[in-house]
Amino acid sequence: MNHEVFAALGEALSRGEEAALVTIVSSNGSTPQRVGAKMLVFGDGRIVGTVGGGCYEHDAIGKARQALQTRKATSVKYDLNDDFAEQTGLVCGGQMEVFIEPIEASPAVYIFGAGHVGYYLAKMAHDAGFGVHVIDDRAAFANTERFPFAASVVVDDIPQWLANTSLPSTAYAVIVTRGHRNDLDALRALAPRDLRYIGLIGSRAKVARLYDQLLAGSSLDPALLERIHAPIGLDLGAVTPQEIAVSITAELIAVRRGKAEALNNASLRWFPNLKALR
Repeated sequence: MNHEVFAALGEALSRGEEAALVTIVSSNGSTPQRVGAKMLVFGDGRIVGTVGGGCYEHDAIGKARQALQTRKATSVKYDLNDDFAEQTGLVCGGQMEVFIEPIEASPAVYIFGAGHVGYYLAKMAHDAGFGVHVIDDRAAFANTERFPFAASVVVDDIPQWLANTSLPSTAYAVIVTRGHRNDLDALRALAPRDLRYIGLIGSRAKVARLYDQLLAGSSLDPALLERIHAPIGLDLGAVTPQEIAVSITAELIAVRRGKAEALNNASLRWFPNLKALR
């Protein structure tokens, strides 16, 4: 059974899809499955393999889906006593512990803007284990000579490219274009999308102006802006392009490694009046 789980996991990683691996790590008494049994759980609830069925497996599936959201591994203990057996129809009376581990392929970061910050960010994000995609409308900046490590380098009008391209929900999008107008166009295309991370470069004053322009005459729900990390990056006091790239990469890593709880209010941290826009 486990070979089916490993095969499904390999296929998922090859197509860039995340999943959570549930493994029985301890078992005492009478239990439906033994130590080492595995189950793969996808974000939409699909499963491959089993850790024994019944209500506790259903509970493990729910916790696995939560782990995909929090990016944190967890252990869960189940006491399969007589009451539990009666509720589930299982004939068992032991104890079992499962380890739930979220697993993802190299996360894809889409960097919109191939200028100085985009260049250093691409290098650092690649070294940190992200699959880097660079998009800019200037061939002199967006080319494989400058970004030999990138998974892809696209020379195209950014809003037009976004209009024709779907990004996976696990993607990280970073807006660091060369100007206010370009940032606004990219933000307009990305703000409605359900992505793991959207970040926008700029001062608080610039972010406020962009938000005002984005919402003016638009049906966009202002609540969506609370998901955006803007101004982008952790507050390290960064000044140079290299330092700014470090702060952005640090934020990407924090989100990837399950520190989202501390960063959920990143926009409100930098822009405390955001809720007033509602």
